Parts: sequence; structure tokens; C-alpha cells
Amino acid sequence: MSAPRDFLARPLRELRVSVTDRCNFRCTYCMPREVFDSEHRYVPHAQVLRFEEIERLCGIFVGLGVRKIRLTGGEPLLRRDLPDLVARLARLRDPEGEPVDLALTTNGALLARLAPSLAAAGLRRLTVSLDALDDAIFRRMNDADFPVAGVLAGIDAARAAGFAGIKLNMVVRRGVNESQILPLARHAREQGLVFRAIEYMDVGNSNGWRLEEVVPSGEVLERIGAEFAFESAGDDPDGTVAQRWRYLDGRGEFGTISSVTRAFCAGCTRARLSTEGGLFLCLFARAGHDLRALVRGSASDREIAAAISAIWSGRDDRYSEMRAEAGKRRDRVEMSYIGG
Repeated sequence: MSAPRDFLARPLRELRVSVTDRCNFRCTYCMPREVFDSEHRYVPHAQVLRFEEIERLCGIFVGLGVRKIRLTGGEPLLRRDLPDLVARLARLRDPEGEPVDLALTTNGALLARLAPSLAAAGLRRLTVSLDALDDAIFRRMNDADFPVAGVLAGIDAARAAGFAGIKLNMVVRRGVNESQILPLARHAREQGLVFRAIEYMDVGNSNGWRLEEVVPSGEVLERIGAEFAFESAGDDPDGTVAQRWRYLDGRGEFGTISSVTRAFCAGCTRARLSTEGGLFLCLFARAGHDLRALVRGSASDREIAAAISAIWSGRDDRYSEMRAEAGKRRDRVEMSYIGG
């Protein structure tokens, strides 16, 4: 089956798979405690996609043109036996026989324990979310009283296990953690990590997002440029999401993701698979398309591929561009449910 293109001629190239909607942090911009409390109802176990179902769907997506799969959550390391799923997906090959680019995003809290088994299973690319080096700020932001030292230990364990080019993602929120931009940039340079600053986004319905809390990437560049000279290294080779910057002294690079001030909808080639098998075509989508029913029913791989192709072909999502046009928000699925 030929690779589909959506209504705006965008191909399907990347799939984000949420393996759980649960998380051990309560970050205020994603899963604020007042919403995700002890009464919150998570996806029932019976409705969560099994590993063999995820493997089957990912194989079908690869046949439709997907070349990068990223495991997310919630917090993906909470999913029991996750290295088993990694091993399954690491065996996937595209039509040319090349392995799929398999990556994972984690908050790092469980990484010290799991990094060796993830590496042994075939995971090669890793992104760690870290919003502050200052322990007090970090604990306030994760709202789980988890120390930053625990995440740093996880990163050290990942490096020891053989992971290279680890990305360090920081969501920058004005009045909360913008003071941590330079400390994190310095730390990444010293440790050989790739620092990326992400503009605070209006994802989901529960984070109380306000435009005045966004720290534009231009300001991030000014702060870093006050201490380190750099030049453009072009856009992210995986797409048009991140802008890359290269330090002139040769000590690595960093990135900015301007999710609010530089809409990248025109180049978005990403689909998302929720914990219970919903196909979402945009991070800001209101609803998904049920693939679990097809997988657990009598549909063949070819029939499922045809359904996915038809869904993608009708896609016209471009929320980040429409945000500026409409000047208002709309109801949407929570990021913890479909992955950031």
C-alpha cells in the first residue's frame, strides 16, 4: 500500500506511542495534582493495548511510511516489562530493510534502574525531561517531592549503559523556572547532552495556560547568547519541530522548540497512538479514531492499514497556526493520555 499524504500533502513519518496514561510526577503544566488526584480515573487495564497489539500496529504504520517511533506516556517506564516491548519494536524493519528509529521520552525517575535493560533490548535514543537543576524549583514543578539528583543519576546510568546524544528537554514557564535556562544549558555542555528549551504550550484543558507565561525562544537565545557564542545548525533533521544551534567553540549544540511563537504545522508528519489504541492526528485533537477495535476484531493487517491511510488522508489539523487566528482555546485531549 502506498504511503498516504494528508489533506495538506504531509506524509506520515513519525508515530508516538503512549504506553501508559499514568505518571509518578504531577507536573503543573501536564498533570496538575488538583485534577489528577486520588479520584482520577485512569484507563482500565483491560482496555490498555497489549504489547503484541502495539507491535502489530507499529508494524502496519511502518508499512505506511513511519520511520520513527517514540515511546511516551504518562511516564513510559511505569509500564511493566517495558524492555520486552522495546525488544519487539527494535526488530521492526522498513521496506528497505532498515531498522526503525526507536526512541523514548522519560522523566528519568526510574531510569537508573531500567537503563541497562532498555539498552540491551535495543533502544538507542533517549530524551529526558528536566525542567530545573535547582532542587527546590524541580521539586515544586514535579509536585512529587522527587529530587533532581535522582534524575541526574538516571542520566548517568543511561550514559554508562551506552546511550549517546541524550536530549535534555526543558519546558520553560515564566515566573516558574526561566532562571534555569543557563544552568541547564551549561550542564548539558559539560556532560555532552543536547539541551532543548520548549515553549510552554496550551495542551489539554487542565494546566491553566496563559500566553503571558510563555518564554519565547528568542528570549532563550538571548540568555544563552549572553554567555556562549553560537550559530544556526539548521532545523531538526527529524522534521521541522526543533531549531538547532551549534556552539562556536565546538562543544556541542542545543535546540529550541517554538511551539507557540513559530508554528510548525506545515511540516508536521506525526501521529499519536493513545494508551487504549486511539489514533490522534494532532497534539491538540479533541478525539481519536479507535484502532483497538480493529486489532481485537477480525480485521486483517491490510484492512487496518487501509483504515489508517483513509484517516490520515483526511487530516487537515493545524492547531498552532489556528491558535493565532482564532485567539482562543478549545477543548482537547490531555497530553498525558497521548504523549507530548
